[in-house]
Amino acid sequence: MDIGVFGGTFDPIHIGHLIIAEEARLRLGLSQVIFVPAGEPWFKQGRQISPVAHRLEIVKLAIASNPHFAVSTVDLQRAGPSYTVDTLADLRRELGETANFYFILGLDALAEFDMWREPRMIIDMCYLVAARRPEASDLDLEPLERSIPGISRRIIILDNPQIGISSSKIRQRVAKGVSIHNFVPDAVEQYIREQGLYL
Repeated sequence: MDIGVFGGTFDPIHIGHLIIAEEARLRLGLSQVIFVPAGEPWFKQGRQISPVAHRLEIVKLAIASNPHFAVSTVDLQRAGPSYTVDTLADLRRELGETANFYFILGLDALAEFDMWREPRMIIDMCYLVAARRPEASDLDLEPLERSIPGISRRIIILDNPQIGISSSKIRQRVAKGVSIHNFVPDAVEQYIREQGLYL
């Protein structure tokens, strides 16, 4: 069983995330894409993020209409910073050895993959599916290959539509009182408004 794993802060999740997940599912023939909201993202320590309960609810609302999408709370149940190597190990225990994991990330994040915790162990557990973004549409894999020999064979570059939407831009728009309609699913927009998030 081939399963996509999409980890992130999702503060908030937006249309760009959903498009990338669906493109990966279709192009790679994935049975399912599991969204994994981070409890304490290690790369955002010291920065203020929305409470876990809000981020989890937003993800649930965003994926509700797609039967091929699911959410996992493995990172929310673990104390301390969220690391991908721990996420994949927990999912492996839950889903068993027959699951083949495809970890979805941005091409910009892949460029810094050698700084992640246990990168060699991660690529032993999954393929890395890198989505192009407007600010990072190309990447020279040679430096990564020198740092982590063999990683090139575990990378799939997704030829996805590039959507110029980011969670930080959405938070800024909300704070300024500017509409985020069509940036996020309608149910997410309503939840953000009702809960007074990002003001």
